[in-house]
Amino acid sequence: MNLAHYARIWLSSARYSLVRMMMFRGDFLVWTLVELFWMCVNLLMVSVIYAHTDTVAGWSKYEMLLLVGTSMLIQRFLMGFFWSSIFEMGRNIRSGNFDFFMAQPGNIMFMATTRKIDPDSLLNSVVAMAVVAYSAHRLGLHPGAADIALYAVMIFCGLVIHYSMLVLSISLAFWITSAQGIEGSYFTLSEFSRLPREAFHGIASVVFVWLLPVVVVSNAPANTILHGIDGRMFFWLVVITAAWFAVTVFVFNRGLRRYSSASS
Repeated sequence: MNLAHYARIWLSSARYSLVRMMMFRGDFLVWTLVELFWMCVNLLMVSVIYAHTDTVAGWSKYEMLLLVGTSMLIQRFLMGFFWSSIFEMGRNIRSGNFDFFMAQPGNIMFMATTRKIDPDSLLNSVVAMAVVAYSAHRLGLHPGAADIALYAVMIFCGLVIHYSMLVLSISLAFWITSAQGIEGSYFTLSEFSRLPREAFHGIASVVFVWLLPVVVVSNAPANTILHGIDGRMFFWLVVITAAWFAVTVFVFNRGLRRYSSASS
């Protein structure tokens, strides 16, 4: 199958999700407001912290808001495009309903992780973009087209890394009977993406900046807007994105060999 065929499959899935949203408008409104509430809580927390200090790890208030907005943007994209499908995949593996994807023509990981979208999260991604734009305006920044394009590429890399980490975690369901707690663990881990890289030292830096790059994926694009292009950081982000995705594909395909269908 070529890319155009996969694009048509994804568009069909997106259309189904939008139709479903129109059928349950109340749910859409409630979850949109819930997500918006938690985003506001994060922004309010930054305001409270900076009411008592001028800098955190060398970052000013609006620099921190730009970083938080970048982190929220990646998470909103992740939850909008992949979240429901990935966690449903874990339940389908344990129940045997994963047969549905095994029988479909095309890449199984793509089919299983892109079946649904969450319009509420995608809508709130606009709010995250507004936070980034507002912060840049308050800082007097005027990033050029190259900076904005590189920022978008880095956001995409961050999205791929978070996607890979989630799929890799859920793929454990091929080997173990329960993968409960992964959702909460992911949210705990993702909290570190809202912190400046300079706040991590020693073992914490090795773990959360390099080994589990949840800090880099938000700090790298934010620094691009703040300070311009850093070629070494961009190269490193691309390399770890490719590495995480490759490992995820390998583990997922190994897990497929162990899958026991509902009919076995």
